[in-house]
Amino acid sequence: MLTINVAVLLAVIIVVRLRRRTEARSRNDEKLTVLIVLVFGILVAPTGFGQGVLDVVGQLASGINDAGR
Repeated sequence: MLTINVAVLLAVIIVVRLRRRTEARSRNDEKLTVLIVLVFGILVAPTGFGQGVLDVVGQLASGINDAGR
């Protein structure tokens, strides 16, 4: 039996949707893409990968904040 991780499936859908030209997207299409990305973020956030991304973004924001002082 083949199992597909929902987060991986959403990542593939996001890549396919974002490869389309901007002019070809309607307002509802853009809203659906944002909703898919939000669900993907919620699914990935509690994983080790999500925590690693959070740490990297936090360090980057801290570095930018310190550089501005």
